[in-house]
Amino acid sequence: MAEKRKSGSVRKASSCPVTTYARAVVSGRIVAGRLVKLACERHLADLKSGGKRGLVWDGAAARHAIDFFGHLRHSTGEWAGEPFVLQDWQQFVVGSLYGWKRKNGLRRFRTAYVEVARKNGKSVLLAGTALYALIADAEPGAHVYSAATTRDQARIVFGEAERMVAASSALQSRITRTVNNLAVLPTSSWFRPLSADASKMDGLNIHFAAVDEVHEHPGPEIIQKLNTATGARRQPLIFEITTAGYDRHSVCRQHHEFSVKALEGTVPMESSDSWFAYIATIDEGDDWTDEKVWVKANPSLGVTVKLDDLKRQIDEAREMPAQQNAIRRLRLNEWTEQVTRWLDMSVWEEGGLPAATDWRIVKHELEELEGKLLGRECYGGLDLARVNDLSAFVLVFPPTLDDVLGALADKWIVTCRFWIPEDDIVRRVRRDRVPYDVWRDQGFLTATPGNATDFAFVEKEILDLAGRYDLRELSYDRTFAGEIVQHLQDEGLNLVQFGQGFLSMAAPTAELERLSVSRSLWHGGHPVLRWNASNVAVRHDPAGNIKPDKERSTERIDGIVAICNALGRALARDVNAGRSVYETRGILML
Repeated sequence: MAEKRKSGSVRKASSCPVTTYARAVVSGRIVAGRLVKLACERHLADLKSGGKRGLVWDGAAARHAIDFFGHLRHSTGEWAGEPFVLQDWQQFVVGSLYGWKRKNGLRRFRTAYVEVARKNGKSVLLAGTALYALIADAEPGAHVYSAATTRDQARIVFGEAERMVAASSALQSRITRTVNNLAVLPTSSWFRPLSADASKMDGLNIHFAAVDEVHEHPGPEIIQKLNTATGARRQPLIFEITTAGYDRHSVCRQHHEFSVKALEGTVPMESSDSWFAYIATIDEGDDWTDEKVWVKANPSLGVTVKLDDLKRQIDEAREMPAQQNAIRRLRLNEWTEQVTRWLDMSVWEEGGLPAATDWRIVKHELEELEGKLLGRECYGGLDLARVNDLSAFVLVFPPTLDDVLGALADKWIVTCRFWIPEDDIVRRVRRDRVPYDVWRDQGFLTATPGNATDFAFVEKEILDLAGRYDLRELSYDRTFAGEIVQHLQDEGLNLVQFGQGFLSMAAPTAELERLSVSRSLWHGGHPVLRWNASNVAVRHDPAGNIKPDKERSTERIDGIVAICNALGRALARDVNAGRSVYETRGILML
């Protein structure tokens, strides 16, 4: 939404509004939440080092897109007839999308996920950006769509664009308006609303798609169809804007979680470099009734978001608990009924090589340490998923006083292995935006032939590791173990069924959390394990015990569950030996 420019205000021609906003947020001059700060830090970091990854900042292109909005006019409300002037946070979004490019000159970002509270001007921002894609993006035959679950919802953004065209003589001279269609005839380009009828979404050739209120999508089908329809374009863009939702299994929640990981740097840049994220919400621990934090979720506060109105609604919700979830979700952009992520990834990162470390260095460090562990006592943890999903095996090595390990002698050391079906990788990479193929090529997980995990590969790897180390026990969850348990027992391994309820899992889960919080963890930078750790949500029982919860976790957590299985037996070993596990501080994870 635009803000009326104050009389006498001057915009320096040489300034970059994107970078200016980023610096103001990072310095604290503009109050913003943690995730917006991460988005700004990402921009500033890429200005310094993005060139190494083939990224180029084109300030003129960013300015061109931002200035385009000055040709638009508001059609309704108090600004009707006024030029559309982007606010600073909107300039950051638009400028980032069009200013960042690859070294080949094409745009960097292919998906944009923007999440802000209601009344912050989401729909009009989408409509203006869609019009830019239609007439100012130098794309012949640009096919632009406003996509939603229903035709009425799709027409919200499209209708706003129609009114913008009707209010601008400059746009009217270039755009032909017919029913549900805005066309630029000389370039064979058009802008149309598109609803959820999947049968009508086949055969599209999308240059730009505006997706409003993603949290209302009942499933991923619409966005999947949009993404697959961009393959023939040079630089397509799917622009998603939404308010927070409440369904943790929705496509919106998936995109929210991926956006958070992209901002935190916990997914490889190969996957996140083409994904733009801007999430404005109050922070964990903020008092939602405190007026000072509201601007974090409402960057348009004082302009399109009226403080008095917001205060009235929050005051009412404070007195009427039944309204709190709705108000906190819609006006403060909080996910309601969300499960708080268990492990603090900033703490996790302190215990290992940074996520940006070259994978070859990470691989070398892990292999070198495994060599130093040959012949040592260890405990295994196995977590087998359904036949077409990720499976994990870990070895937990109790502390020793061996000088060969140096500073690691008093640590717990964990090595890990992962498997996934080869035939399923491409589909899962596209669906989940998880770089299984990259991890496979780098050697961080094994892809077994076929469309189901071949447990013969798992057996062989476990037996090989058992031959290299002194494997005392191997704990497993019986749910998907099946024949592999019998085969391993026949080979002489000591297997122990490990329950997944609170009785068995509470102690190792609490211990793993304690070790993380106390900065005694070292994971070595293993990317699959890092991804698992970032996904974990926990369930609480009435006594306050916790355990990993696969159902509530957003993605796979198999490596962490396997660690808990193995750590549980290692803890029992310490108790049986008359030692307290709290005397053996530190756990090193590979």
